[in-house]
Amino acid sequence: MLPRFLAAIDPLSGTARLPEDEARHLSQVMRLRAGDDIAVFDGAGREFRARVDQITRDGATARLIEEQLAAPEPAVRVTLAQAALKGEKMDDVVRDATMMGVAAIEPLVTAHTAAHLKEGRAPDRWRRIAVASAKQCRRAVVPVIGEGMRFDQWIARDASAFRALLVEPSARIDGRPASSLDGERPPSATVLIGPEGGWSAPEIDAAVAAGYVPMTLGRRTLRADAVPVVALSVLQHVWRDL
Repeated sequence: MLPRFLAAIDPLSGTARLPEDEARHLSQVMRLRAGDDIAVFDGAGREFRARVDQITRDGATARLIEEQLAAPEPAVRVTLAQAALKGEKMDDVVRDATMMGVAAIEPLVTAHTAAHLKEGRAPDRWRRIAVASAKQCRRAVVPVIGEGMRFDQWIARDASAFRALLVEPSARIDGRPASSLDGERPPSATVLIGPEGGWSAPEIDAAVAAGYVPMTLGRRTLRADAVPVVALSVLQHVWRDL
């Protein structure tokens, strides 16, 4: 399999432009040179076989050879609305959610958020992690990473056709087992997942009032960074999207 790189692709001119960080990875890590074949993808679903043309300090160019069939995206466009987690846990969430095919990841600031995330200040590294994960799992789409939003702002603007609120076993409300969903595919969905300390009672009440369906993954309490990949796996199985 060809090494893959995110690039700005211009099919009309038959060229692709790799940004500085991708060009540096191409030349210094992969040790590729002009004339080598690579795969380039635009992050929006298109992928091409290409040949490296030129490598400079601020980027690289490649000549498109032929379009490749990109890996299919999930039928349900899923947004992961995730309360920001501490340290590398959020990095892992971004990596795994990208691997599972989410269309967008919206980091949230909630009542019990322990991570040092300020509204509108999501770190750039989450975008870089999403790009790296898309490259590794051979996705041609890079999910949109939100800048960070307050919980109340998010539920007021979320317009997904299906909205799930993940609740822990100790929550004050009974959650519907994820496996009990009827299997009908919604066109879009939001999976709303809390922080290490769980949801506050007012947050649960506000989400339910906004139309979110309380959902549980069973009787065991899972690590906060494990909940997203488990929830996404169960929902994709129910929706026949794996």
